[in-house]
Amino acid sequence: MSSAHCPLTRLADVTTWDPAPFRDQVQQVLDAFLDEREAELAPLGPDAGRLIAEARTSVSGGKRFRAAFCHWGHRAIRPEPTDPAALARACASLEMLHASALVHDDYMDASDTRRGRPATHRAFGAEHRAAGWRGDPEQYGAAAAILLGDLLLGWAGDLLRHSGFGADEVAPGLDLFERCRTEVIGGQFLDVSVQARGHADVDTAMTVLRYKSAKYSIERPLHIGAALAGADQARIEHLSRFGLPLGEAFQLRDDLLGVFGDPAETGKPAGDDLVEGKRTVLVALALDSAPRADAERLDNALGTPLRDADVDELRAIIDSSGARAQVEEVIASLAERAVEALRAADVDGEARVVLTELAAAATQRTV
Repeated sequence: MSSAHCPLTRLADVTTWDPAPFRDQVQQVLDAFLDEREAELAPLGPDAGRLIAEARTSVSGGKRFRAAFCHWGHRAIRPEPTDPAALARACASLEMLHASALVHDDYMDASDTRRGRPATHRAFGAEHRAAGWRGDPEQYGAAAAILLGDLLLGWAGDLLRHSGFGADEVAPGLDLFERCRTEVIGGQFLDVSVQARGHADVDTAMTVLRYKSAKYSIERPLHIGAALAGADQARIEHLSRFGLPLGEAFQLRDDLLGVFGDPAETGKPAGDDLVEGKRTVLVALALDSAPRADAERLDNALGTPLRDADVDELRAIIDSSGARAQVEEVIASLAERAVEALRAADVDGEARVVLTELAAAATQRTV
């Protein structure tokens, strides 16, 4: 989808919103929250400091899409927030939730890196090994990652609950947050089960995509921000017609980057999704369309150690099957559907423009 013909880009050109200060504000909220938690855990000694240090690493960096969609979901309903500081803390809670999901996801996928740094379970395992402690370093790393992910998940809810909105204002947002938490964990279990079975058709892969990522990445952050602004169900549904297809396009782009992305930009090894055996929509389409011998080669190679030459071969199979081009077409179609729904939605005009810009950033990114 070229920028010259992209409806997202045409509208995004007129925005004046600079996301950089917003990202800085979200980071400041997260840092301040962890400062408070560090003080609470100080009586546990140096190990608490190690846990907090890894928590800081987990919530650092990234595009802050979830926080941004929460912020502009709120301003779509209430253009001038009554309590900007409370809104910033609510937005940051979605990034804490995201950090929790990534820590757990990296362990379940046996990933070595995250954003160019060792994944949490690898970092703690390496500390155990370097110190010469008793027991299995891998088991220690696994235990640390599970506990840190759980802690971040709990803290995400705490950050929203105590964001500064009144009890009546925050309650609808908390209801949606709890629903989001259930969806992403359920989607993650479906994903784990799909990988274990070693098979996923396109419909199943889309269900995993929708619940594991699409809803919690865009649709639910929009909902939570809007609910905190007092949105009624009709306006929540307007935002769903924009947010759900956009979330699906967002994750489809992520799936393409997991196979074809540049490691220097993604912070993950080349073809990482292939090494991890991810049964994504991209892979399901390739298995359906590739010649039998190529499909068998791809199917048998998923989830095995791969050399660079193997990754190149599997990429070529996926590309030649037409799956890559097909996913690009689906991303373009979903993005167009999302922006058309946004044009018709009952939302503030400035928010409409910025949400369109965010949609372009989410679906046309290289990282």
